[in-house]
Amino acid sequence: MAREDNLKKFSSDYQPKKNGRPKGSKNRSTIAKYWLEVNQKLKNPITGENETMSQEDLMTLALIKKAREGDVAAYKALMDSGYGAPVQQIEQQQTNIDLSGLTTDEIIKLLGEDE
Repeated sequence: MAREDNLKKFSSDYQPKKNGRPKGSKNRSTIAKYWLEVNQKLKNPITGENETMSQEDLMTLALIKKAREGDVAAYKALMDSGYGAPVQQIEQQQTNIDLSGLTTDEIIKLLGEDE
């Protein structure tokens, strides 16, 4: 814990260093999108023909190829990307029981508490 006699006020000589990302620097997602859009002429892993495709297309085709070879994780990733991840729904039901006609002793007995 800092002692008050050690604390210094900010002056023109004593300024904290500026932290954080510099202005104008790109987000990681911007850089990733740029490289995913870069086109390259490669062999299509499904058709076997040379085609010009984006990196994103090539990775998707490679994932499809893995799924067709039996990779369950690749299949799940494709299904989630194409159709969205399944939503798990939990059905809840509330039951109201009227305990107003019971005495305190009867409620304790019902709950199984022996006090």
